[in-house]
Amino acid sequence: MPQYTPPLRDMQFVLHELLDAEGSLKALPPHAEIDAQTINAVLEEGGKFASQVLFPLNQSGDREGCTLDKATHEVQAPAGFKQAYAQYVEGGWPSLSCDPAYGGQGLPVTLNQCLYEMMNSANQAWTMYPGLSHGAYEALHAHGSPELQQRYLPKLTSGEWTGTMCLTEPHCGTDLGLLRTKAEPQDDGSYRISGSKIFISAGEHDLAANIVHLVLARLPDAPAGSKGISLFVVPKFLPKDDGSLGERNPVFCTGLEHKMGIHGNATAQITLEGAKGWLVGQPHKGLAAMFVMMNAARLGVGNQSLGLTEVAYQNAVAYAKDRIQMRALSGPKAPDQPADPIIVHPDVRKMLLTARAFAEGGRAMAIYTALQLDTELASSDDAERQAAADEVALLTPIIKAFITDNAWLATSHCMQVFGGHGYIAEWGMEQYVRDARINMIYEGTNTIQSLDLLGRKVLADGGKKLKAFGKKVAQFVEDEGVSEEMQEFINPLADLGDKVTKLTTEIGMKAMRNPDEVGAAAVDYLRVAGHLVFAYFWARMAKVALEKQGSGDPFYTAKLHTARFYFAKLLPETAGLIRSCRAGLEPLMAMDEALF
Repeated sequence: MPQYTPPLRDMQFVLHELLDAEGSLKALPPHAEIDAQTINAVLEEGGKFASQVLFPLNQSGDREGCTLDKATHEVQAPAGFKQAYAQYVEGGWPSLSCDPAYGGQGLPVTLNQCLYEMMNSANQAWTMYPGLSHGAYEALHAHGSPELQQRYLPKLTSGEWTGTMCLTEPHCGTDLGLLRTKAEPQDDGSYRISGSKIFISAGEHDLAANIVHLVLARLPDAPAGSKGISLFVVPKFLPKDDGSLGERNPVFCTGLEHKMGIHGNATAQITLEGAKGWLVGQPHKGLAAMFVMMNAARLGVGNQSLGLTEVAYQNAVAYAKDRIQMRALSGPKAPDQPADPIIVHPDVRKMLLTARAFAEGGRAMAIYTALQLDTELASSDDAERQAAADEVALLTPIIKAFITDNAWLATSHCMQVFGGHGYIAEWGMEQYVRDARINMIYEGTNTIQSLDLLGRKVLADGGKKLKAFGKKVAQFVEDEGVSEEMQEFINPLADLGDKVTKLTTEIGMKAMRNPDEVGAAAVDYLRVAGHLVFAYFWARMAKVALEKQGSGDPFYTAKLHTARFYFAKLLPETAGLIRSCRAGLEPLMAMDEALF
């Protein structure tokens, strides 16, 4: 009963009218030949794959889930998943933004970002299988030895093999310094890996011939804590020199987690019983190498929630236009019917516009960040690459936490629009809520993202990264401040920019006296920072829409209405968040633990 239409028009607006993706990409040597026609064609075909192949499997995959054969340790994905993956590989989608040296198409990360948004809308659980593979590809591409790269990257690029990241253990989640998995060096240069991992997304399945696990473990001489972690590649089947598969490696799925959502993806408990692995990067430097994959995953989780926000919104709008209940307080709007469509009611519109504003604002931020990532990877200018890297670092925790928080709110609102039908499974809305809630937790809880933003990305460098982004905001405010029709967007943006600067200084001063002040403020602070980024992009989108509203295209009229809604109804949340930040540590810590 649910439906999904790829938001190609809005993607094209962000890519071409807001961000001039073609011009930005053409300035990068590897993408000098890219053009808008190519971008649009790829996204149109990607949208067809998402909506026609993946979307029909979303509800059935959720109902069926994954099945573990405990005797063989093999996992069967839901019906249709394996066939869809074969179509994905046949279509060349895994290689879209991969290095041509390993069989990739070498297209921009930005295109991959848009493709994955659509696939996440269509079927997040399925999309996690290739999504984790792409993260493993990136980690090996950045830190693998030439031998490991030649052995694994072509197969990951083609999609013949998939990948995972094996971090979490039963006794430690985010605090990886506590992990106990051991790696014993062997005479042939390999290692024997022994230990247990949990919560491993796509950890075992029947979609591909081999699974390449990236595993964090400790060498015998490892120092305690996170400085003693090394990274290893541990394949399910050991590759032979000719690329064919050899013997089964003793890395087994011993259980599947029973989750509240994302049922179609196998979240595996993994046991390594002296499994053969090879070191990736330097000994005891595994966490730095794994952060390549972790940061990719954090951007990916934000993208998952962006996809859920979009599909939930589409379905809620369709329902609100069709469902008739009561009359508008100001009198009948559909006098030919026994009641009015619920879309006439103000609070229904507020819920719908909240989801729409979060989806379109999130899309602008995500695509912008992907363009910065392309610049970081491909610019020939060192300073430009570093500036882009700094901005990606700043925005990554915001994308992960702010967009997933917003998706939880948006999908809940969209379910509410359906009333009693919202929690009935056949409509599909309760699945989006369940899936969205998980995204706030994994790949580093949103509290961890908030601590990362405030502690590492803002205060640790004296606000350098934040100030660089703030300069872009300030320049836009200066350029557009003289425009009368932009005042409703520029004034609140400028005001919030000033408040963020003052708030950051205030928290920094408090933290020098007591570092726990960072923990007290971080979650609220990230949400304020997220609104600053959204306000910047919504103001920019409003500018484009104002310039083009004379065309008569209703797209620009809708964009302006949504921008005005965002600034009037959603941005004011920052006032309460700033007050909460300023309340500091005392209200949280004053009560004795025994009183809880």
